Amino acid sequence: MSDEVADLGQPHLPLEFFQKLPKTDLHVHLDGSLRLETILDLARIHKVQLPSTDPAQLRKSMNLGQNCGSLVEYLKAFDVTLQVMQHEDALYRVAYELAEDVARENVRYMEVRYAPMLHTRLGLKITSVVEAVLAGLRAAHDSLGVESNVILCGIRNISPESSLEMAELAVAYKSRGVVGFDLAGAENDHPAKHHKKAFQLVRDNNINCTIHAGEAYGPESIAQALHVCGAHRIGHGCRLREDGDLLHYINDHRIPLECCPSSNVQTGAVRDLASHPLKLYFNLGLRVTINTDNRLVTDTTVSHELWHCHTQMGMSLADIKQMIVAGFKSAFLPFHIKQAYLRRVTEELEHFTADGQIRPLPPAASSRPAGVGDRRFEAPHTITVDNLS
Repeated sequence: MSDEVADLGQPHLPLEFFQKLPKTDLHVHLDGSLRLETILDLARIHKVQLPSTDPAQLRKSMNLGQNCGSLVEYLKAFDVTLQVMQHEDALYRVAYELAEDVARENVRYMEVRYAPMLHTRLGLKITSVVEAVLAGLRAAHDSLGVESNVILCGIRNISPESSLEMAELAVAYKSRGVVGFDLAGAENDHPAKHHKKAFQLVRDNNINCTIHAGEAYGPESIAQALHVCGAHRIGHGCRLREDGDLLHYINDHRIPLECCPSSNVQTGAVRDLASHPLKLYFNLGLRVTINTDNRLVTDTTVSHELWHCHTQMGMSLADIKQMIVAGFKSAFLPFHIKQAYLRRVTEELEHFTADGQIRPLPPAASSRPAGVGDRRFEAPHTITVDNLS
């Protein structure tokens, strides 16, 4: 692409501009978002054998930020990260540092996902896994102000029984920091319908569902996630464009897509950023949210992903703002809390201008709406249900 944004006729806005925007990260995996130095440190503390103790060599062996060609190859990096995430202190630290990292780029709200069963190899109780992560996120909230909640995952390629166990855990921790349930893992040859009982359980308990679908398999996977398992959001959805009827169904029902552009290139789900379908989805009116997937493995941040949408896909600042708002609309949060976020964030976004300037924010502006973190606040009165569509 040229140095001009086609629909603006203006130079690209710098990455630093996007780092200042308020935003969400609704699709981020805990075990794919460690700091490289933390992996090395935890391996030393817990005597874990790594492919290399040299940071550059370890980065290369894990394919960090490199195109892997397939989701299966991409997932091999998790063989390393999971080795150092088998103790409570490690889980607490990784969760805290992730919240610290997102706060650094002005992410106001994060939903971090992981499968607790993958952290019990050394005998750690599954409830201890959940408690350690929640404790790390709570500590980060208290010190940094960033709000985070948890989505627990079943794994497609393990077993439906293990997914049901994770669903039971989600039910047990409902209203205690867990806000959703997901199905992750290798998509091809592992259909979501095999895990229907797990999703029935969480839906019977009024818990939100999201499912990885349409990344490494076709739109049939997305249809199954929606119509068999009852997903409220779709993770990735790259191949939705292959089924126009399903696409319009998702649009009509305002089902959010958790798009992770750089990760999709890395796994081979799309050829390159310029050809990513998210701009098509956005232009058709779908609710598109921008997320990282795995901050370490993909070597990215939300700011980078939004910047790529701007520089590689030609999306304007107005488009970027709309996708940011979609992130807050799509959060697994109570309605009145989303109202508070939207009221504050839309007000703040008005102060970011297309020429890269940031007008002074009103004195009341803060890192989060008053009381959002501890749930003690008055519900605002300006945003209606229609505004949330």
